[in-house]
Amino acid sequence: MASRIQRRVALRRKFKLLRSLTHSKSVRKSSIILDALDYISQLKIKLEALNVEYANLIHHPIQVPTVVKVEKIEKGFLVRVKCEKGRDLLVSTIEALELTGLIVVHAKVSCNQSFCMEAIAEAQDQTQDTWDVNEAVFNAIAKHFNGGDRMIDKA
Repeated sequence: MASRIQRRVALRRKFKLLRSLTHSKSVRKSSIILDALDYISQLKIKLEALNVEYANLIHHPIQVPTVVKVEKIEKGFLVRVKCEKGRDLLVSTIEALELTGLIVVHAKVSCNQSFCMEAIAEAQDQTQDTWDVNEAVFNAIAKHFNGGDRMIDKA
Protein backbone atom coordinates (compact mmCIF):
# COMPACT_ATOMS: atom_id res chain seq x y z
CA MET A 1 0.00 0.00 0.00
CA ALA A 2 2.88 2.37 0.78
CA SER A 3 4.48 1.66 -2.59
CA ARG A 4 1.21 2.56 -4.35
CA ILE A 5 1.14 5.93 -2.57
CA GLN A 6 4.80 6.51 -3.43
CA ARG A 7 4.05 5.80 -7.11
CA ARG A 8 1.11 8.26 -7.07
CA VAL A 9 3.27 10.93 -5.44
CA ALA A 10 6.03 10.31 -7.98
CA LEU A 11 3.52 10.44 -10.84
CA ARG A 12 2.07 13.74 -9.51
CA ARG A 13 5.59 15.20 -9.30
CA LYS A 14 6.29 14.15 -12.87
CA PHE A 15 3.05 15.73 -14.11
CA LYS A 16 3.88 18.97 -12.26
CA LEU A 17 7.34 18.94 -13.86
CA LEU A 18 5.87 18.25 -17.30
CA ARG A 19 3.30 21.02 -16.77
CA SER A 20 6.00 23.52 -15.82
CA LEU A 21 8.32 22.53 -18.70
CA THR A 22 5.58 22.89 -21.31
CA HIS A 23 4.09 26.03 -19.72
CA SER A 24 0.72 24.29 -19.60
CA LYS A 25 -2.20 25.97 -17.82
CA SER A 26 -4.20 22.74 -17.68
CA VAL A 27 -4.91 20.78 -14.51
CA ARG A 28 -6.16 17.52 -16.02
CA LYS A 29 -3.56 14.88 -16.81
CA SER A 30 -4.85 14.26 -20.33
CA SER A 31 -4.70 18.00 -21.13
CA ILE A 32 -1.17 18.23 -19.76
CA ILE A 33 -0.11 15.34 -22.00
CA LEU A 34 -1.75 16.98 -25.05
CA ASP A 35 -0.02 20.28 -24.26
CA ALA A 36 3.28 18.40 -23.96
CA LEU A 37 2.73 16.80 -27.38
CA ASP A 38 2.04 20.23 -28.91
CA TYR A 39 5.15 21.63 -27.25
CA ILE A 40 7.29 18.76 -28.57
CA SER A 41 5.94 19.24 -32.11
CA GLN A 42 6.74 22.99 -31.92
CA LEU A 43 10.27 22.17 -30.80
CA LYS A 44 10.60 19.70 -33.66
CA ILE A 45 9.55 22.38 -36.19
CA LYS A 46 12.05 24.86 -34.71
CA LEU A 47 14.79 22.22 -34.89
CA GLU A 48 14.03 21.49 -38.55
CA ALA A 49 14.14 25.23 -39.35
CA LEU A 50 17.52 25.53 -37.61
CA ASN A 51 18.84 22.52 -39.52
CA VAL A 52 17.75 24.09 -42.82
CA GLU A 53 19.39 27.39 -41.87
CA TYR A 54 22.58 25.58 -40.87
CA ALA A 55 22.64 23.66 -44.16
CA ASN A 56 22.22 26.93 -46.08
CA LEU A 57 25.14 28.48 -44.22
CA ILE A 58 27.36 25.54 -45.09
CA HIS A 59 26.42 25.50 -48.80
CA HIS A 60 26.26 29.29 -49.19
CA PRO A 61 29.12 30.83 -47.20
CA ILE A 62 28.88 34.24 -45.66
CA GLN A 63 29.93 36.91 -48.11
CA VAL A 64 32.32 39.61 -46.99
CA PRO A 65 31.71 42.90 -48.81
CA THR A 66 35.06 43.90 -50.29
CA VAL A 67 36.13 46.57 -52.76
CA VAL A 68 39.55 46.46 -54.43
CA LYS A 69 40.54 49.09 -56.98
CA VAL A 70 43.91 49.01 -58.70
CA GLU A 71 45.09 51.82 -60.96
CA LYS A 72 48.28 51.94 -63.01
CA ILE A 73 50.53 54.92 -62.19
CA GLU A 74 54.02 55.93 -63.41
CA LYS A 75 56.24 53.25 -61.86
CA GLY A 76 53.68 50.99 -60.27
CA PHE A 77 50.14 50.83 -58.98
CA LEU A 78 47.75 52.67 -56.70
CA VAL A 79 45.91 50.02 -54.70
CA ARG A 80 42.72 50.82 -52.76
CA VAL A 81 41.15 48.16 -50.52
CA LYS A 82 38.03 48.37 -48.38
CA CYS A 83 36.72 45.35 -46.48
CA GLU A 84 33.75 45.62 -44.11
CA LYS A 85 34.63 42.82 -41.67
CA GLY A 86 38.36 42.29 -41.98
CA ARG A 87 39.95 44.62 -39.47
CA ASP A 88 43.24 42.70 -39.43
CA LEU A 89 44.01 42.32 -43.14
CA LEU A 90 47.09 44.54 -43.35
CA VAL A 91 49.73 41.81 -43.19
CA SER A 92 47.89 39.53 -45.62
CA THR A 93 47.41 42.35 -48.13
CA ILE A 94 51.03 43.57 -47.98
CA GLU A 95 52.33 39.99 -48.33
CA ALA A 96 50.10 39.46 -51.37
CA LEU A 97 51.46 42.62 -52.99
CA GLU A 98 55.04 41.53 -52.28
CA LEU A 99 54.39 38.06 -53.71
CA THR A 100 53.31 39.64 -56.99
CA GLY A 101 56.62 41.49 -57.15
CA LEU A 102 55.44 44.86 -55.87
CA ILE A 103 57.24 46.94 -53.26
CA VAL A 104 54.94 49.05 -51.10
CA VAL A 105 56.43 52.53 -51.01
CA HIS A 106 53.67 54.39 -49.18
CA ALA A 107 50.46 53.24 -47.50
CA LYS A 108 47.60 54.77 -45.54
CA VAL A 109 45.67 52.27 -43.44
CA SER A 110 42.59 52.52 -41.23
CA CYS A 111 41.38 49.58 -39.17
CA ASN A 112 38.81 51.19 -36.86
CA GLN A 113 35.51 49.57 -37.87
CA SER A 114 36.54 48.12 -41.21
CA PHE A 115 39.78 47.67 -43.11
CA CYS A 116 40.69 50.49 -45.52
CA MET A 117 44.02 50.81 -47.27
CA GLU A 118 45.41 53.07 -49.96
CA ALA A 119 48.90 52.09 -51.05
CA ILE A 120 51.40 53.05 -53.71
CA ALA A 121 53.38 50.04 -54.83
CA GLU A 122 56.27 50.08 -57.28
CA ALA A 123 56.53 47.25 -59.74
CA GLN A 124 59.81 45.39 -60.20
CA ASP A 125 58.44 43.85 -63.37
CA GLN A 126 56.89 46.45 -65.67
CA THR A 127 54.82 43.80 -67.52
CA GLN A 128 52.32 43.35 -64.69
CA ASP A 129 48.83 44.61 -65.22
CA THR A 130 46.11 45.79 -62.85
CA TRP A 131 44.14 42.55 -63.15
CA ASP A 132 47.02 40.46 -61.71
CA VAL A 133 47.38 42.78 -58.72
CA ASN A 134 43.61 42.87 -58.19
CA GLU A 135 43.40 39.05 -58.18
CA ALA A 136 46.35 38.73 -55.80
CA VAL A 137 44.72 41.05 -53.26
CA PHE A 138 41.35 39.28 -53.53
CA ASN A 139 43.03 35.90 -53.09
CA ALA A 140 44.85 37.16 -50.00
CA ILE A 141 41.58 38.37 -48.48
CA ALA A 142 39.83 35.09 -49.30
CA LYS A 143 42.71 33.14 -47.78
CA HIS A 144 42.54 35.31 -44.66
CA PHE A 145 38.89 34.39 -44.12
CA ASN A 146 39.02 30.73 -43.10
CA GLY A 147 41.58 29.49 -45.58
CA GLY A 148 39.82 30.84 -48.65
CA ASP A 149 36.61 28.87 -48.09
CA ARG A 150 34.42 31.94 -47.92
CA MET A 151 33.27 33.78 -50.99
CA ILE A 152 34.27 37.39 -51.51
CA ASP A 153 31.74 39.74 -53.09
CA LYS A 154 33.72 41.79 -55.59
CA ALA A 155 31.60 44.91 -55.34
